[in-house]
Amino acid sequence: MASISCGIDFGTSNSSVAIADGENIKLVPVEGHHVTIPSAIFFGPPRTAPCFGRKAVESFFDRQQGRFMRSLKRVLGNPVMNHGTVINGKPVKFQAIIGFFLKNLKEKTDAFVDAETENVVLGRPVHFVDNNAEADARAQQELADIAQRIGYKHIEFQFEPIAAAFAHEINIADEKLAIVADLGGGTSDFTIIRLSKKYISRIDRSDDILANTGVRVGGNDFDKELSLSEIMPDIGYKSTYGPKNLEVPLKYFHDLSEWSKVNFLYTPKVLSQVRQLCHESHAVEKLTRLLHLLEQERGHAVLSKAEEIKIALTSQHTYEAVLEFDNDSLNIPVTQEAFEQSIANDVARISEAAVECLRKASVAPAEIDLVILTGGSTEIPLVQSTFRTLFPNAQFSEEHRLSSVGLGLAYDSQRRFR
Repeated sequence: MASISCGIDFGTSNSSVAIADGENIKLVPVEGHHVTIPSAIFFGPPRTAPCFGRKAVESFFDRQQGRFMRSLKRVLGNPVMNHGTVINGKPVKFQAIIGFFLKNLKEKTDAFVDAETENVVLGRPVHFVDNNAEADARAQQELADIAQRIGYKHIEFQFEPIAAAFAHEINIADEKLAIVADLGGGTSDFTIIRLSKKYISRIDRSDDILANTGVRVGGNDFDKELSLSEIMPDIGYKSTYGPKNLEVPLKYFHDLSEWSKVNFLYTPKVLSQVRQLCHESHAVEKLTRLLHLLEQERGHAVLSKAEEIKIALTSQHTYEAVLEFDNDSLNIPVTQEAFEQSIANDVARISEAAVECLRKASVAPAEIDLVILTGGSTEIPLVQSTFRTLFPNAQFSEEHRLSSVGLGLAYDSQRRFR
């Protein structure tokens, strides 16, 4: 019997697993019938098992007692990995928290194949951390250590955009020069690669890969910029306090607008500081909303509204979200134009990373035959128009937008673990 291997796309926003069983590549149902799962975890009361994905999100929005966490991938390589956080009054390292999530994926995979999977190719961004080779290497090692602790015996890594290319290659008869744009929740990564289904069985693809680049900007950054631009001003952002008209510290609002940092605001020290600011605020109603959000540990609700607006504005020109407070509700009308203005700088950085990939490969935009778009953020009209302007002669492929990396990692595992 051929050995079974798998590929795991542990994403900032969503994750997936695919298996290679002989010549068969299949996505694993990782949450009910779903083949993708939100990268979220919810720790309920003591002595209860954590829940994951959609169930974790539902538990949080049902206002169940517990701690909700998302975007855990962003702490890899960061000093905060060693500090951990407090859950149910006890300190817990992020290695253990990420381990819970990945162990759940492994258990779903093992149940699906009715065997213990020991061989895995893990996806990784081109840069876990921008401009810091030491932190980048540390992030990969941390992820490898976690994978080993949960039971994988043989662990390899592959760049996520290369994996996405492999997933599309099965449908390419003649050679095409492709650029893969993988816009995840935490990073945007690019690969220029020669693709053809004739090359699928090659173990060494180094001659086909012309260049890789990446930047630590992704869908979560879009959420952050949208939140700061359209939501936070009504929660006290850039308001003033005291006789000297000092600006309220911006850190509260920036942390409240970033998935991986929200939980660090729920401390007695921060609550005390914000209560004092409310007494001296020149915008008491707005800043009181901030205080209520922190007291009730509902910061993720704000980011969920930003994400809701972002998704809605991929297909419509205006959208109005409603954020509920105990004695108040906040209507948030946003236009597509305002959203695109808020993320314009981030999209420009993503475009620059794509151009840098072309430069490193010594390839002109007109030479690209195929653009492979993967990741939910590639649906955003401004992102679409940016890439179609940059590559006017290319075909565009957007199949398996959320699962192509997982599929490609399984194809890679098939080659590596024969």
